[in-house]
Amino acid sequence: MSTTTNRDPFELRDLAVEAGERLEDATATEIIEWAVGEFGERFCVTSSMADAAVIHLAAQVAPGLDVVFLDTGLHFPETLEVRDFVASTMDVNVRSIQPDQSVLEQDAEFGPRLFDRAPDECCALRKVLPLNRALADYDAWATGLRRDESATRANTRVADFDVSRRKVKISPIAKWTEADQLSYIERHNIPVNPLLSDGFRSIGCWPCTRRTEPGEDPRAGRWAAFDKSECGLHV
Repeated sequence: MSTTTNRDPFELRDLAVEAGERLEDATATEIIEWAVGEFGERFCVTSSMADAAVIHLAAQVAPGLDVVFLDTGLHFPETLEVRDFVASTMDVNVRSIQPDQSVLEQDAEFGPRLFDRAPDECCALRKVLPLNRALADYDAWATGLRRDESATRANTRVADFDVSRRKVKISPIAKWTEADQLSYIERHNIPVNPLLSDGFRSIGCWPCTRRTEPGEDPRAGRWAAFDKSECGLHV
């Protein structure tokens, strides 16, 4: 984790816009190579631990790089097992970032099961604010977003400027299809969350995630009782 002073956000914005256009036809590895060359230790990968494809890609370019995982306190045990397996078997530094409050402390202040009543507020407390805090040490972060995941992600750029955080946001596999990702996982024996083979096509916190039916949008199982398909990390 670097302690170097943050770069000027206007410089980062211009850099992201230019890179987003220039790298559109680049491979995922080339996109990561650009990010590592440009930002060095001030570049990290974020992961929900549904799988470790992007982590594996980045580790081939920059062994030992930081991987940020948001430990909400509400994850499936399988998700935590993937995190621990990645930390013990791959050449990366997994940083598990926790919210300011435990689940019990949040219940005491806001009432139990906030996720059932105000999921946006719960996501903000347990995911968005912790990520904002974690990213203070970086100028750029990589995600595993793909354009084919949902309508809300269809316009994902391979490099963009995250206005709210004033960081460069890298999506190296944005152009991949689900089949592309599965092929990469099989070819390189990448760790995968076993829930993906148990009807879950998108995995978040256990109270807000259900299995999806055949033909449903992959993210239909997230916050199924609400008009919500994103936690706020990518909005």
